[in-house]
Amino acid sequence: MKAVRLTGIKKLLEMQEIPFSEIGDRDILVKVKAAGICHSDAHYRAGISPVGFLPITLGHEVAGVVEKTGAQVTNVKTGDRVCLHYLFTCGDCYHCSIGNEQFCTKGKMIGHHINGGYAEYIAIPARNAIQLPDEIPFDQGATLMCASATAYHALLKSRIRPGDKVAIFGVGGLGQSAVQLARAFGATEVFAVDINDEKLDLAAKYGAIPINGKKTNAVVEIKKSTGGNGVDVAIEMIGLPQTQKQALQCVGVLGRVVLVGLSDKMLEVNTYTELLGNEVELIGSNDHRLQELPSLIEFAKKKMLDTSRIVTRTIPLDAEAINASLDALENFSSDVRTVIVPG
Repeated sequence: MKAVRLTGIKKLLEMQEIPFSEIGDRDILVKVKAAGICHSDAHYRAGISPVGFLPITLGHEVAGVVEKTGAQVTNVKTGDRVCLHYLFTCGDCYHCSIGNEQFCTKGKMIGHHINGGYAEYIAIPARNAIQLPDEIPFDQGATLMCASATAYHALLKSRIRPGDKVAIFGVGGLGQSAVQLARAFGATEVFAVDINDEKLDLAAKYGAIPINGKKTNAVVEIKKSTGGNGVDVAIEMIGLPQTQKQALQCVGVLGRVVLVGLSDKMLEVNTYTELLGNEVELIGSNDHRLQELPSLIEFAKKKMLDTSRIVTRTIPLDAEAINASLDALENFSSDVRTVIVPG
């Protein structure tokens, strides 16, 4: 089968012909209908986050159709529409037993530690497959598996409550979902901070108050708009020390700051003025959990989460097109989410 693969750090991805993966009794083979291109994939190519081996097939946002099932599979059948939870876990360790499988001691992520979805087919444990309703197109279903799921998990970590005011730093694929989900959770005001006017315009259509960080001081603007009180929740989805700092500085008393964006830079914190003085919480958010995905899909099915405008373009399974999309992500282009749709 055809797959577009990372063959070396800081090298362009290449199209290769690779063998089909054998499936076990509890596995399924899925014909890939859509695979999202995530900013994390650009980090893997750049070496910011190391991959498990080389060459490797990237792609962890995957939706498709079940092509083949193992002998013991009962939760899905051939022909089912599915989207795929991207973490392979053991199911037996302490973290798995309490539902925090993202910390599984044997956990592996598709497209990061094992071959992913930039391919015609992917083999995966059947328990990683979640039914995708007919109402949700494959390209949108794929983006739910990372962009929306990661945003959803971050909001759960923030303990968002009805009536909260929220600031979202970075309104790409994750941020656009975070804006909508924050509103669905009952936030009365959601501030969207970015430097790209097209992304800010889209966030405004989803009910956010746009702030262009290149044209104004986001912290000053948020404090002014909230009567000097600041927001209750700030979620940083870019991974830059500057925006991480702004997220800390824009919350008020008992504020919760959730860091999502990947970064290899240190963050300096004034422990009194930025944390202790107002009992601000600084929270890390890592991936998401399988048990959260059915609820997220319900949000999308009921149109409380609209991903139709988050997928800004689709491309074929083509190395040149995929590399161009990764280049654009590294340069913070106006595209929100590009999705590979194999022919």
